[in-house]
Amino acid sequence: MTSFTLADLERIVAERASAPPEESWTAKLLAAGPERAAKKLGEEAVEAVIAAVKGDRDELIAESADLLYHLLVVLKARDVALRDVLSQLEARTARSGLAEKAARPR
Repeated sequence: MTSFTLADLERIVAERASAPPEESWTAKLLAAGPERAAKKLGEEAVEAVIAAVKGDRDELIAESADLLYHLLVVLKARDVALRDVLSQLEARTARSGLAEKAARPR
């Protein structure tokens, strides 16, 4: 079992964000703006869905890693901390998913 966490990845994204864009994919994505990073996130989400539908475990693992990375890049681009997302998830676990969804404004 790995001890690597999303917090570790968030830290790496933050470090690489300060590199010159010609030296870092993260910096290049961020330099292109939040819209470009979000587009890449969407592409990775679709690729993860396709891998899941195909039942290709290895591809799903690889695409999920890409998806998580690109999500953290988008969060960085919009100055949203991972802890804020995790706090939202924690708050939602106080009740069942069905009850939480039913309570959302429509």
